[in-house]
Amino acid sequence: MHNISHQHNHQHCIDDALLRARELCQRRDLRFTRIRELVLTTVWANHQPVGAYTILEELAKESIRRPAPPTVYRALDFLLDNGLVHRIASLNAFVGCSDPGDAHQGHFLICRHCQIATELDAKLINPAIAAAAAQQAFTIDTASVEVVGCCAQCLKEHQGEAQHD
Repeated sequence: MHNISHQHNHQHCIDDALLRARELCQRRDLRFTRIRELVLTTVWANHQPVGAYTILEELAKESIRRPAPPTVYRALDFLLDNGLVHRIASLNAFVGCSDPGDAHQGHFLICRHCQIATELDAKLINPAIAAAAAQQAFTIDTASVEVVGCCAQCLKEHQGEAQHD
């Protein structure tokens, strides 16, 4: 699990994500196009899940010509298929994968205040899900855990506000 502070340097995460994406594409002999790079950069911009239309708006700011929605969706599909991003179903939004080299379903803690999504270690969660399913003779197709609550930074800020009231 990666803990993200509010004063976090997002550019470091973006640079790291782009480097890992380029390496992964090179290993798999895939093209990491400019649009895929821009979409991945936008997804990693602040650790908050971002919707496709927000990505489209951000890309329009970066370019003279507004990209078509199918272009963004194709880039997102590529990034999803190659494990570079995860989709957070409850928000219909996307977030960068903290471990793109290892194919896995993302599990997240989502702060209801600042909207930061922190990816959890799937190696800790998947066995518990598999065991619970096995007890019920249930076959899993996909599994995703999305836990909404309050991150430590927001909790601290809100406790400070409550003490001043």
